[in-house]
Amino acid sequence: MRLDIALVADAATVDASGKLNVLGAFHRLRGRDFPLRHGRMALVLRFAPEASDSGTLEVEIRLMGPDDESVLRLDGKVEGRADANVDHIRIPQVLNLDGVVFPEPGTYRFVVEVGGKEVGVVPLRVEKARRPPGGPGSREGGPGGGPTPIMVPPGSEGGVKA
Repeated sequence: MRLDIALVADAATVDASGKLNVLGAFHRLRGRDFPLRHGRMALVLRFAPEASDSGTLEVEIRLMGPDDESVLRLDGKVEGRADANVDHIRIPQVLNLDGVVFPEPGTYRFVVEVGGKEVGVVPLRVEKARRPPGGPGSREGGPGGGPTPIMVPPGSEGGVKA
C-alpha cells in the first residue's frame, strides 16, 4: 500500500463517485497563544493498493510534535485487494479533526503507517504569530500614535462609512 495524495486542508469530501474535493490545502498554522487549539482541519489521504496487498490492513496515523512526542493517534483499517491490475484502484479518505491542540510552536507531522510500515508523512509547521502594531493591547495605534486608519479601496470614496 502506498499513498499518492497526503495533505492537510480546511475541508474535504469524497462524493458518491469517489471524487476527492479539497478546499484550502495548507502546510502552516499561526497562532498568538499556546497551547493553540485549531477549530477544524481535514487530513486528506488517498491510498493506492499494490498487487501484493490483500485482506484487511491495519492503519495507524499519529500526529507527532516537535519533540517527537505523540499528540494524537488514530487507528483504522483499509481493505487491500489482491489484483494484478491495481493501477486504477484508489481509496480516498478524509479524516476531519476538530479541536486539535498544538502545545507549542514547531514542526509537527502526521505519520501514516499501513500494516506496520510507514507509507507517508505530512508535515505541518505551527508558528507563533506576532501581534501587529496598533492591534489590541498596543499603545502605538496608527501614524502619530492616533487611532488606526480605515483603509478605503480606490474608487469607493464616499461609499464606505465607518
